[in-house]
Amino acid sequence: RKGINMDLRLVAVQIVRKVLTAVGRGGSLPGRLALKMDSHFIEKFHMPKHVILVTGTNGKTTTSNLIAKSIMQAGLKVINNSRGDNLNVGIATLLAGNSDANFNVQADVAVIEVDELTLYRQFKALRPTALVVNNFFRDQLDRAGEMETIIRKIEEVTENFEGDLIMNGDDPNVVRIAQNAKKAKVHYFSVGQNEVSQKTTNEASEGKFCPHCGARLVYDYYQYSHIGRFACTSCGFGKITPYTYVSEIDYQNQTFTIDGVKYHSFMNTIYAIYNCAVVLTVMRLLGLDLQAANTVFKTFSMKEGRNEVFALSKPSVLNLIKNPTGANEVMKYIVNQEGDKNIAIFLNDNDQDGRDISWIWDAHFERLNKENIHTIVCSGTRAYDMALRLKYEGLEDHIQVIENFEEAIKYLDKADRDSYILSTYTALYVVRGILKKEAR
Repeated sequence: RKGINMDLRLVAVQIVRKVLTAVGRGGSLPGRLALKMDSHFIEKFHMPKHVILVTGTNGKTTTSNLIAKSIMQAGLKVINNSRGDNLNVGIATLLAGNSDANFNVQADVAVIEVDELTLYRQFKALRPTALVVNNFFRDQLDRAGEMETIIRKIEEVTENFEGDLIMNGDDPNVVRIAQNAKKAKVHYFSVGQNEVSQKTTNEASEGKFCPHCGARLVYDYYQYSHIGRFACTSCGFGKITPYTYVSEIDYQNQTFTIDGVKYHSFMNTIYAIYNCAVVLTVMRLLGLDLQAANTVFKTFSMKEGRNEVFALSKPSVLNLIKNPTGANEVMKYIVNQEGDKNIAIFLNDNDQDGRDISWIWDAHFERLNKENIHTIVCSGTRAYDMALRLKYEGLEDHIQVIENFEEAIKYLDKADRDSYILSTYTALYVVRGILKKEAR
């Protein structure tokens, strides 16, 4: 009787999802209803043969979408929370919408992005066969607590994991988790020295000391922040043998090489190369055609605030920022683009953004002090805090505070210059809506 009752609940949730989809509304309401009816809803699903979880601080959505599309391109049926609905309600909605009435998920592979803060709670219920960890940076400290807490919780759930770990071998925080997972099959990806690599860095807030013996880590080179080739000369921590090693990055032709084969990068940045390395590692482990991934790399377009382009009077490029490392990488990208440009920064401090905005003082906004950057519009609930931060970099003559979102976008439109928009999470969807409305 209980089983039949639960099946009926699942059917009810599936009907709600179909109705919402039919009227053009997505969202996680079906999952919210399901979890209210049964807090153990997620663990009742019979998962596909391959369940790949993707977590980390930056790049989860892009990486999981690239993996899902590449596996699809190779001919398998895949389900994926492509919009980044990575909490329980989003994952419950995904599974309910892709299963039969008896909790059998209808796919060969599930690629599921999971928030790093909740992974330790979801890991057991989702029964993964593989876990991808991109990177770990300090992010929304008031929400996340210390990064140390997050890492320890992930170490706990992976300690007895016997599946595949696909891990960034160039991030000390990630290598630490991998080395604690004694029963897992660890596959590191690593990126070789290239033209953006540096011998020293002023960005790294982590990665200074060995987590095992406390000695200072020695870096051969840094890629960005604390990501790079490192090792502890005292205990040997960080000395890895990569499963996937990227060499010969050619930024001019947007290619990189793995095992003598050239691949196309979907975007001309170092973090995009890391995303591609993850995908090719997963494809190799599944025994799939790597050229299927290369086809995806050539056609993949970033969505929803990830280098998303809108046609105002001149092109406007939207990017999500939420921590110093992400902001630094977006600014590097902007500065490398030729021509005159304006910039808008939408800084909110709602719960989902993190109430603590002190991270803006760790980001290198001095990079925006360039002759071809004309106006920097500051908007959002903390527009004046952003303006003050820029003033400390000598940019006061470039600052324009426009608190109203629509007016800020219209200002960019009328200025008739290429523009780049940096937005925190809760501002992003509002800004996207306005950009869509204003686009030609």
